Amino acid sequence: MKEALNKKRKVSKKTKKSWRKHVDTKDVDNFLDEKRLEERLGAPFSERSDGELFAVDKSPEKKSELTSKQQRRLALKSKEPVCFAILKPHTAIPDPIAKRNRVKTPEERKNPITRRIQAMKRLNGQLKLKEIDANKNKALAEKKRVNKPKLGQFDKDIWMEKKKVHMDVQSEWLTSDTIRHTLANTGQKQKRVPLSLSNKPSVVPAVQAPHPGTSYNPSYTDHQELLAVVAKKEMELMKQEAHLDRVTTKMFKKVSADKKNDSWMQEMSEGLPTKSKTPDETSNTEDHDPNVKSVNPPSKNEKKPLVKRRKQKEQRQLELERKQAKVEKKKVADIYKIKKIATQISAKEKKEEFLRKLRAQTKERKIAEPKTLSKVKFEAPEPDFELAEELVGNLRNSKTVGNLLRDRYKSLQQRNILAPGTRMLKLNKAKVKKFEKASHKMGWEDTFK
Repeated sequence: MKEALNKKRKVSKKTKKSWRKHVDTKDVDNFLDEKRLEERLGAPFSERSDGELFAVDKSPEKKSELTSKQQRRLALKSKEPVCFAILKPHTAIPDPIAKRNRVKTPEERKNPITRRIQAMKRLNGQLKLKEIDANKNKALAEKKRVNKPKLGQFDKDIWMEKKKVHMDVQSEWLTSDTIRHTLANTGQKQKRVPLSLSNKPSVVPAVQAPHPGTSYNPSYTDHQELLAVVAKKEMELMKQEAHLDRVTTKMFKKVSADKKNDSWMQEMSEGLPTKSKTPDETSNTEDHDPNVKSVNPPSKNEKKPLVKRRKQKEQRQLELERKQAKVEKKKVADIYKIKKIATQISAKEKKEEFLRKLRAQTKERKIAEPKTLSKVKFEAPEPDFELAEELVGNLRNSKTVGNLLRDRYKSLQQRNILAPGTRMLKLNKAKVKKFEKASHKMGWEDTFK
């Protein structure tokens, strides 16, 4: 019974499909895998000598403990980096193709006769334009490489070194733009220095000296001057607030609710027909009134006679001659008014000089003022002060007044470096518009809902 079970069943192996299905090739595959492994690792173990397979360690046992940090670093430096492991061959199998094809360079692919002719031309100095440019670029690159400072070499002061301009380009008749354009086309590009590098955005110093009255132990005069400045500013604010209150709140009278309702009704009923008289009746009576006459009577298209036209032309000519005679008479009269005219001219020049000085003063004053960089106007910070009873006289018991970060932020705004702005407490996001696109499936009633 057991022999019958262990007996292999006979199957057909006529086709390749049935052959692969019913033939067991595991032993062959295992043998081939072992052979490939031996090839990757080197020669087979059966063919190797004992010296290749085993090694006798005769050195005494030493515990290599790298205690110091310097020793560990030296050990890491002597050790081969792991990143180079990918460059090494991962198998001992030799390359089956010992001689591989090498791609020839464009110079090697040329015909030998063509190469010989080109070599003769180079010897005679007959070069192509691209070869001339290549030689020039090679010379420039070599010059740049030679002049390039070595690592750690600091023998030049880069701040004192000035840009040398070619002698042929230097001329007092050439503008800076012309010199820059010429240098750019001769291989000596000159960069334009921005104007903002030399011109500061404001003449206000970065750190302004505080008022002497803000000291923790100020003199009586300085403290009183500071309090006077603060009081003057506060009075201006109160005056401005009173003005706004006067032209807004106090400008309108208080009206009762009934009177307000009556005035609203009267305003809303303006132009509407009343019970006494309708607008149709008033318009009819005005249209049919026989006593009402037109302001402009109807004009008639009548042609002027020749006599009237000639007289009008003569009058125009006389008027023109009269004006010219008046101008000539004024010229003659001005000759006798030279002293008066000179006085008027000198007065006018004095006035223009005064206005010029006034404009210059205004311009100097505006230089120190902050510019308009945004829609928000710059507001100067309020001066820090303490009352007389708050002064302690020593630095140990004095309280902190003001904020250093806020002062620096206001200074940047005052010097036109930062644009003034307001604190955004809520981010205003645009709402997404929702609409339904009309289609052929919708009726015309649904489209215009």
